[in-house]
Amino acid sequence: MSIGIVLVVVAVVVVAGVAAGVAVDRRRRSRLRDRFGPEYERAVEATGSRRAAEQELDARERRFADLELKPVPGEVREQYARRWMRVQEEFVDRPEAAVHEADELVTALMRDRGYPDEGYEQRLRDLSVRHGRTLDQYRAALEVHALSTHDAATTEQLRGAMMDYRTLFDDLLADGEPTGARRS
Repeated sequence: MSIGIVLVVVAVVVVAGVAAGVAVDRRRRSRLRDRFGPEYERAVEATGSRRAAEQELDARERRFADLELKPVPGEVREQYARRWMRVQEEFVDRPEAAVHEADELVTALMRDRGYPDEGYEQRLRDLSVRHGRTLDQYRAALEVHALSTHDAATTEQLRGAMMDYRTLFDDLLADGEPTGARRS
């Protein structure tokens, strides 16, 4: 074979390899965007690069796969729903207290589902794998919760926080697929 033919074959192989790599990266990026929703762009912004963000999101998925999450049994689900209704009713007379109780209720539900309590940032990373589309609302609720501890939140902000907590609460309560190593 002549050198020219060998160079053409090598060039074709290199181009095919690059094209395959690009296609794999696009599929991976698309899968991560679909799974994480707005969290994908947040991760890109936080890390400063798509590659670093995608590595971070992949790490979140690997950690999430090892969590022992469990569904909330029907009776317990009903208890949570009743507790939420009481918190909502309390909002009329004591909005700040209701927001604090909503935060406690969401945190208790996360714990009962099996989400580890390893701090705020890790909790958000864990939630992002399955609840990435509701995390912006949860973050907003947490900000208002923090304001309310200093009596700095308006009634409208408190009302918004209740709705934002409710979004994640409903997601967590309805999300009953078991995950982790013991999945049957």
